[in-house]
Amino acid sequence: MERLKPMSHATRKNIGVIGLGIIGRGVAGNLRRKGFPVYVWNRSPRSVPNFVGSPGEVAEICNYIQIFVSDDEALLQTAQQLGEKLTPRHLVLAHSTVAPDSMRAAAEIVERRKARFVEAPFTGSKTAAEKGELVYYVCGNDVALRDARPILEASSKEIIEIGPTIGQASAIKVATNMITAASVQAAAEALALIQALGLPLEKFIEAMRSNASHSTTLATKLPKMLSRDFEPHFSVKHMLKDMQIANQIGLSNYLDLGVTAAARDQLLEQMHWGHGDDDYSVIARKYLHEPAPVAGEELQLEEQEEQAGAGESIASSAEMKTQSQQDAGPEVSPAPLISVPSSGASNETTRLRPGFFKQLLSRLSSGKE
Repeated sequence: MERLKPMSHATRKNIGVIGLGIIGRGVAGNLRRKGFPVYVWNRSPRSVPNFVGSPGEVAEICNYIQIFVSDDEALLQTAQQLGEKLTPRHLVLAHSTVAPDSMRAAAEIVERRKARFVEAPFTGSKTAAEKGELVYYVCGNDVALRDARPILEASSKEIIEIGPTIGQASAIKVATNMITAASVQAAAEALALIQALGLPLEKFIEAMRSNASHSTTLATKLPKMLSRDFEPHFSVKHMLKDMQIANQIGLSNYLDLGVTAAARDQLLEQMHWGHGDDDYSVIARKYLHEPAPVAGEELQLEEQEEQAGAGESIASSAEMKTQSQQDAGPEVSPAPLISVPSSGASNETTRLRPGFFKQLLSRLSSGKE
């Protein structure tokens, strides 16, 4: 791994950023703060400086083009849209996490126009992009990598060269995300176990800090999982896409990727529940429920509410009955009767208390009878 050296202002040229999601937006903003002239395009128009009309227009203005679109189809479409405008002066850097085959196909489109291509998926999320602290995994020929270094340096803290063959960096990136997704899934299940046993979740986090399996991911995600803060830094839909790629690679190579398949299924469930744009740590929502009220506390609360209205409870009941008989509308049926065990040996027939079914469901869901 070689650290990049800062680039002098004399060699700076226009940089095009295509794709203004969480990362592309952060990188473009960071580049501007460092004094780079940046031109941008996104499939959904954005009210941002130097927004141009098409990828082709980006290529007309910029020699360096960074692509931050979200998936395989978008990457290939972007490469095609750039195609006619590309020349040997262009350097295209593809940062999408896609299948290795898709990355190679994009490279072929670019290189067919004699432009240079660098594969550069990254690790790091919203904050890292905004601060210029991404880590890039890169592949490409020596000439392309040399010219790409100053551009990558502007938005990264580290660059790791994987090899010369396009597609290898994508495989590395997918593999690292397999660990990330599995780690957060395991953490969510561990939190569920701690909660089920009635232990403080904060103590689990404290214990993990000194555990050998602790990681930057867990240090970031665990507190947010506890506070139910699922603001997207890396969304469910994007992590799901990566796990699907991993499983497809596994199937094509006869690999049993059981943990990855399980992580994929949990992310898919969150997509079905409409949480695709939340941070992928939202899987914790399935496992961490709000503690159900203790039966005694709930009954005590109801008794307090009844006492507060004791002066009017019986009288108002009689008045309501009289009024209902006078009204033209249909008579309201009384609350159903059910047999509820009393504190003595015998049972007594009692009207259902307000909120009875809510109490019952709450206790059932918490495992109490």
